[in-house]
Amino acid sequence: MLSAPQQRSKPIWKKMTRKTVFTYLLMIAALFLAVIGYYATSFLNSEAQATATSTASIVTEAPVPVSFNSDHAYADVQTQVDFGPRTPGSEGHAKVREWMRAELESAGWIVEVHESNRLGHPIYNLIAKRNDEEPQIILGAHYDTRFFADHDPDPAKQTEPVPGANDGASGVAVLLELARSLPKDTVPTWLVFFDTEDQGRIEGWDWILGSRAFAEEIKTTPRAVVIVDMIGDADLNIYFEKNSNQIIRQEIWDTAARLGYGDVFIPTEKFSMLDDHTPFLETGVPAVDLIDFDYAYWHTTDDTPDKVSAESLDAVGETLRQWIINQK
Repeated sequence: MLSAPQQRSKPIWKKMTRKTVFTYLLMIAALFLAVIGYYATSFLNSEAQATATSTASIVTEAPVPVSFNSDHAYADVQTQVDFGPRTPGSEGHAKVREWMRAELESAGWIVEVHESNRLGHPIYNLIAKRNDEEPQIILGAHYDTRFFADHDPDPAKQTEPVPGANDGASGVAVLLELARSLPKDTVPTWLVFFDTEDQGRIEGWDWILGSRAFAEEIKTTPRAVVIVDMIGDADLNIYFEKNSNQIIRQEIWDTAARLGYGDVFIPTEKFSMLDDHTPFLETGVPAVDLIDFDYAYWHTTDDTPDKVSAESLDAVGETLRQWIINQK
């Protein structure tokens, strides 16, 4: 006997209504979108984190913006005077030289000592550079002070040494602060601290011995040499020095005017100076002397830090800083 044929089940998909199918499709689509959203969010978060890390790295590694710190420069004037007389061969002379070297090296400069001998006197010029490239610019100042205050109004003090706050320390202070504040990407620049500049009219000595030895013995041809001497006077007036290169001095005076120091840098010729720029001019190197020779305390015992101002140091230092930055 044949059994009655068994009834077969319908496939599930045939049992589904259109509404049910649509619901399943919506669930699948939602799940797909959720997965896509998860991976997209993860990717964006990782990109944002990488960007933030990169930005943080850039901020950390970028150099801190700096400018000429006139208060620091003024403190450097006081430090030098505290060493006592920096007359050639004295204890203060040796101490200030070692101190300058330490300050320059801490600012990242390579320091060399140019040793020479003139008229039987040892000479120690300090040369600061950032690398071995030939300099396009040399900034110079003398660091020695005079043996005798022979212009002192008190005859009893005319055999005493000059403290040299303005005549010596001010120029050194400007160069040291430029060593700290000049950007590293400027044209190759040397900072030179000249010995034995200020001993003329003394038996057995002469003026500008250190810079003359440098100009004659160091074979380099910068496109500009700028000397800073007696530029800290609280009542600062810097006139065109008559022997200075006219093109370079005009560039510097124009820079000063743009920075608002036109009352300090006066574009009129006044003095003809024998100074540390002279040996360079004699060898054909363009050179400029920044000097305020209207200084009542020149070669007296009253050339002390109270006659110097941070504002004057700032006018000269920031002008030179901007002028060097603008060189190409």
